Amino acid sequence: MQRLIARRTFVAASAGLGITAYATSSFYLRKPELLDDGAPKRTFTGQIGFQKLTLESVEQVNHNVKRLRFSLPERDAVSGLTLNSALLSYSWPSGALIPVLRPYSPISTPSTVGHVDLLVKHYPSGKASSHIHSLAPGDQLSFRGPLVHFAWTPNAFKNIALIAGGAGITPCFQLIKGILEDPKDKTAITLIVGNRSPGDVLLKEELAKLERESGRRLRVVHTIGEGDGSDEQGGKKEGLRSGRITKELLGEVLSKEKLARDGKIFVCGPPGMEEAVAGKNGFFGWGKTGGILGELGYGNEVVHKF
Repeated sequence: MQRLIARRTFVAASAGLGITAYATSSFYLRKPELLDDGAPKRTFTGQIGFQKLTLESVEQVNHNVKRLRFSLPERDAVSGLTLNSALLSYSWPSGALIPVLRPYSPISTPSTVGHVDLLVKHYPSGKASSHIHSLAPGDQLSFRGPLVHFAWTPNAFKNIALIAGGAGITPCFQLIKGILEDPKDKTAITLIVGNRSPGDVLLKEELAKLERESGRRLRVVHTIGEGDGSDEQGGKKEGLRSGRITKELLGEVLSKEKLARDGKIFVCGPPGMEEAVAGKNGFFGWGKTGGILGELGYGNEVVHKF
């Protein structure tokens, strides 16, 4: 996710004055409404400046992805993020001439108390991801937020579909988990996830658990672009289709009648995948819906790119 959004982020920095400015086409900075008395304290409220969070634990998920848990300053506080939003990280990696800012979508939800969890993919040439992957428990990283992908309103749509590729699963997972945690939200969800190989599939067990416990409100479809969905030992991975995200797959899985009438489609993935599925972005990050979804008859009023 971090690489996907970074391409839409313009960053200018003045090291001498210590001033960093940024503008994004995928997010807007939002100051949450005041909470009722007795509600948990929000850590991030859209305030100016960054806050340091301490890395509590690190888990190596696969060959290039880590799950990192950052403690909030107050253990009984919540992050202050809303569905569906991200945190903007600020770091100054060794050898970098200017600070690096990258947005990350936590896989923990706004109701999570005491910490935020990030799933960060390492890119060999990525300064931010390389720095974050070098952190050890006890180290600190600066954040601000929330940066809103899409201001989610419970039951605004009867049906939604999320189409994700690789690390683009993170904002989708946050939204799915948040919807299913809200007893008042009855939205039905279809998730289609594409990955290069079985070893690249993220959050498979967590998604399977959510699907089992959703009362048939969540349907998850995984597809593998290379090979036939088998692991390195040749064993077939359960629940994995083979092939890329295609017009045939989306035509089979998505209900155009339901989505066009009272639904929404969210797309997040690598640039090539997003372009194939939903068309090219315009100069400011948005463009007319094209690609497979355009061919299937979906327009901008239905499709949203994270």
